[in-house]
Amino acid sequence: MAIALQHCQAGRFEAAEQIFRQILQVRPDYAVAHNNLGNVLQEKRRLEEAAACYRRALELRPDYARAHSNLGGALQAQGKLDEAVRCYQRALELTPDLAEAHHNLGVAFQGQGRSEQAAACYRRAIQIRPDYIDALNGLGNLWRDQQPPQGTATVADWPTAEEALACFRRAAAIRPDDAGAQNNLASALWSQGKLDDAVACLRRVLELAPERAEAHNTLGIALRDQGKPDEAIACYQRAVQLKPDYAEAHSNLGAALHALGRLDEAIACCRRTLQLNPACIEAHGNLGAAFYEQGKLEDAIACYRRTVDLAPDRTEAQFNLGIALHRQGKLDEAVDCFRRILQLDPDCLTALGTQVHYLQHMCRWEELQRLSQRVIEGVDNDAPSTVTALVPPFFFLALPRATTAGQQLRCSRQWAERRLKAAAASVRNRASNRSANVKSKVTIAYLSADFHSHATASLIAELFERHDRGRFAIVAYSYGPEERSPMRRRLVDAFDRFVDVKDTSFAETAARISADGVDILVDLKGYTTDARPPILVHRPAPIQVNYLGYPGTMGASFMDYILVDDFIVPPQQQPFFAEQLVHLPGCYQVNDGQREISPRTPSRAECGLPAEGFVFCCFNNNYKITAEVFGVWMKLLLAVPGSVLWLLEDNRFAAGSLRQEAAARGVAAERLIFAPRLHRAEHLARHRAADLFLDTLPVNAHTTASDALWTGCPVLTIAGETFVSRVAGSLLRSIGLPELITTSLDDYEHLALRLANDAALLAELRSRLISNRATSSLFDAGRFARNLEKAYLTMWETHRSGRPPQGFAVSEP
Repeated sequence: MAIALQHCQAGRFEAAEQIFRQILQVRPDYAVAHNNLGNVLQEKRRLEEAAACYRRALELRPDYARAHSNLGGALQAQGKLDEAVRCYQRALELTPDLAEAHHNLGVAFQGQGRSEQAAACYRRAIQIRPDYIDALNGLGNLWRDQQPPQGTATVADWPTAEEALACFRRAAAIRPDDAGAQNNLASALWSQGKLDDAVACLRRVLELAPERAEAHNTLGIALRDQGKPDEAIACYQRAVQLKPDYAEAHSNLGAALHALGRLDEAIACCRRTLQLNPACIEAHGNLGAAFYEQGKLEDAIACYRRTVDLAPDRTEAQFNLGIALHRQGKLDEAVDCFRRILQLDPDCLTALGTQVHYLQHMCRWEELQRLSQRVIEGVDNDAPSTVTALVPPFFFLALPRATTAGQQLRCSRQWAERRLKAAAASVRNRASNRSANVKSKVTIAYLSADFHSHATASLIAELFERHDRGRFAIVAYSYGPEERSPMRRRLVDAFDRFVDVKDTSFAETAARISADGVDILVDLKGYTTDARPPILVHRPAPIQVNYLGYPGTMGASFMDYILVDDFIVPPQQQPFFAEQLVHLPGCYQVNDGQREISPRTPSRAECGLPAEGFVFCCFNNNYKITAEVFGVWMKLLLAVPGSVLWLLEDNRFAAGSLRQEAAARGVAAERLIFAPRLHRAEHLARHRAADLFLDTLPVNAHTTASDALWTGCPVLTIAGETFVSRVAGSLLRSIGLPELITTSLDDYEHLALRLANDAALLAELRSRLISNRATSSLFDAGRFARNLEKAYLTMWETHRSGRPPQGFAVSEP
């Protein structure tokens, strides 16, 4: 018997089995030998034979506690949990201090979902044998892998995080050279956010077992959470080298590559994951996200729908599907996605803010005031615990209820500090070590997705052409779509270098900008659609400027300046901007003085307008139209016989909603005329058929106001209290028509009515507008460029002197 047991301890089970069988030939009534033979057969996974041995031992010795416990183990291995539990319980009736039986009963209870009883069993086993590794790991894993049962409220009932960590620490101390024990400890440390300790522990695991793929994968996760994406990727890559069919590691690698903007590589990893595990939710989601960023909407939506099918309760899947459906113009389906998210998670401010914005696009105003108030309260509470509790800053700016500059700063700051936290953690501050020596030319770079036929490009194209090449090198970093259009060709030709970084990761883009020696990086996107603020987080340039695309503060420490004028942002509002204010003379908004207007003016009939009657127009995006402003417009139509309201046909939902709203206010629906989108030259030409452009509040016309003024169409605006609501006023002031700036809906209505009824006054304003267009600074891009260059040189001299960024105003001679 002693020799057989030595073979067992050494793992020589064939030899042990042979000896136990020889013993039983001599002593067939030897219960201990039957039990020990059962143990050998169980090790060899011959479970039915093992169970038969234990039963024979119990026939010979019914009070043999260890045989009862071992029989339970064999039955449990066969999935017969109820029978196994009865065996363990019988063993403990006979020997209450049998630690193995307590542990095994805990495992069986856990398998039955009776986790509270399992915890009690593990604790009893540890109490009997404090160095019982399996019981220590069992209690720790119970905390890690299962939620506490409903009604469990005290430490005595359920393991706490600290108790679980203590179990893993004790197990690792007992077996310091056991990679499994160290790995369990590392996982617990990571779960509790103790990342440095977890990483140290995982490195110890890999010293002990360098070929352990699971440890490489777990280390990658911990390094990711530490904000070390490159090291995390190396760990995932090592994991899949060691274990090519390791689906989880392929999925994690794909997610990490996607987060860095390495889309083609991420797609390949996600596809490999789905070959190995077609039901991997994360891989479907990441594959969809990569397709979305590549502009492959159909492929993205198919992935997101599959994700929703697999995990209907996951809000992230619904969110991504909603965003993609919106991009496809399926606004009703998109809104339904966000409604489902809010049913699952009523506190998801990201979904709520997005839902509000999409309802604004559809001009469905019934719930907007109530929902907008919830969004504002969420930002004011300033206590989001997750990224889903953050409001997208641009959607916050565009709320139908006006927000204050302080609230807008708070929203952007929350987004910058929490949403961009991972990118910020990996910042290498590339520009910090750059010297600020005297240079023959200062390198100015513009970063945007909009270097194509886009509203921003229509404003700024001439600026790039007008920059002084004797003092500045002008570079573009473009991550938007390529297109074959006159605007794209014009933009490419306008720069000294045009760099396409569309398929380049955030970090690689930042490295390229830094390596190119950019001195001042001007971001033209902010937090608008397709923006890539993680590039800016990497600090690729010593001076970073927020301009034009985003009408507000980014609330971020990585932005130094914002270009404004003293009308849109008076100097006293500096406390509400994270950037330092740089006040340009005149209007902050650059305007292209070479915008082509089709020489042919379409007839009113071609525009769908009646032959006679006053034409109020507003070509703003439909999300800017609020119930309050629309109510004023309807009063004007009722007060001006034969008049019509000419609006942009943004989407079919808005057109239907607005017609219904008009009818509800007593205005015939046909008095609303919707203009389809046209090429810009034709769109500008049709402005000649309008009499007066009516602006919106709290979000003003920006490019659309500039377009109207360029064509000679007067613009009537309402100036609010924040940047986003004062842009049209800045344009009007600059072109010499300040009398068209109102500050209340009543004044706005009265002036609109006066202009509609006083043809001479309107004609005088139009004449003055056309005259001033040629002489004012608003459409003088060369003059604007000289003033802007003064601002850039002041920023550069401040940096060269070692002083921190500080606000200033540019004055004209």
